Amino acid sequence: MTQSPARPLPAPKERRRLREAASLTRAQLASRVGVTSETVRGWETGRSTPRGRTGEKYVKLLHSLGEAEMTSPQEAAADSDDDPEPPPPTAPETASAPRSARARRKAAAATDRKRPAAKDRGRGPVTVPARSHTPVPHGHRLILTERPRTTTTLRPDDAVAALTPDQAFDALYAFCAPALVRQTYLLTGRRELARESVERAFQNAWQRWPEVARDRDPAGWVRAMAYECALSPWHRLRPRYRHPEPPPSDAFDRALLDALLQLPPTCRRTLVLYDGVGLGLPETAAETEASTRAAVNRLAHAREALAERLPELADPETLHWRLVELASTGRLRAAKPPAVRRRAERRARFWTRAAIAFTVALIGTTALTVRTAPTHYEPPVPPGETVQGVPPPVAPGPLSEKERKLRAKLREEQQRGPDRLLPQAR
Repeated sequence: MTQSPARPLPAPKERRRLREAASLTRAQLASRVGVTSETVRGWETGRSTPRGRTGEKYVKLLHSLGEAEMTSPQEAAADSDDDPEPPPPTAPETASAPRSARARRKAAAATDRKRPAAKDRGRGPVTVPARSHTPVPHGHRLILTERPRTTTTLRPDDAVAALTPDQAFDALYAFCAPALVRQTYLLTGRRELARESVERAFQNAWQRWPEVARDRDPAGWVRAMAYECALSPWHRLRPRYRHPEPPPSDAFDRALLDALLQLPPTCRRTLVLYDGVGLGLPETAAETEASTRAAVNRLAHAREALAERLPELADPETLHWRLVELASTGRLRAAKPPAVRRRAERRARFWTRAAIAFTVALIGTTALTVRTAPTHYEPPVPPGETVQGVPPPVAPGPLSEKERKLRAKLREEQQRGPDRLLPQAR
């Protein structure tokens, strides 16, 4: 009796891609394998390797997801807009996984009842259910992200040809803007600044749309720009942001927001990206322009600071749900995509005209300078100096009586013609 060779374990990025292609969250995959979502996170980020029977079950499930993706890619794309049906379970897990969408909705509703209500916040341990029952794209998590609202299903080869730049930008904005406003609110604690930062980021994206459209992760490009705008230190000099905004009504939310704002901006950004958005450590380090070791240290420092002030947030899953609730209490809304595009174009026209006017003024000033400048060098006249030892010149004074007689005699004896008055020796 021969034994089939063991199936190879995919790479960490491939594990995550297979799970997201099947529209499964970490919690749903963990319930199938029989582990926690943090264990699945470690497997997908490469921090740990599945072993034993659990590892065999995990590998078998990944290969079944890959086979389902290869056999029916069009059906998976058609069902992505509705409530997605998970791929067919393997034989060992048929009894535990729901077989229909209705059964899975009932199980999700029963699990959601375990979530603490608003009045129970901060009162002991929390049982956290599965975070989402909808497909979650790469690098995003529940409530801090949004599902695409488009209903048209396009094949990958027709997506670029079918969408105009305006439609592609509007789709990206509708998908990312609501979640980015909530994320930037966690970074700044100001609703108006969060909306303004996200709008400014999308304005820059529209001005550089060919570059953003060809980027591997347009959502990450806009998110990084929004975070940079929100955490800019120049906002403290603006009069409208010198006074704090009204805090949340819930006491626990106020304490959590104060604890977040007390963190350094780099640690706060790392915490929101890792525990809020759900990025892995390499992606978080790359977006914060730091090494992986520095990102780990910042995340550990942020978690320790929050756990010191709020011991209920020591569990990462509980911290995620608290961040979700805090971001949802603000009821933040983003502007419409056409309005953002119009403002971006108006802003681009303004700065273009300002650059043209400055160039024309510079050319005119240069021409005037060239026209009025001297053509030769004129040395400056040095100031006068006093010469010592030379008597000053004496002006002629009035003539004396003797000098007047001599003058009259000379005038009388003056001869005309060739004769000249010759001096006589005495």
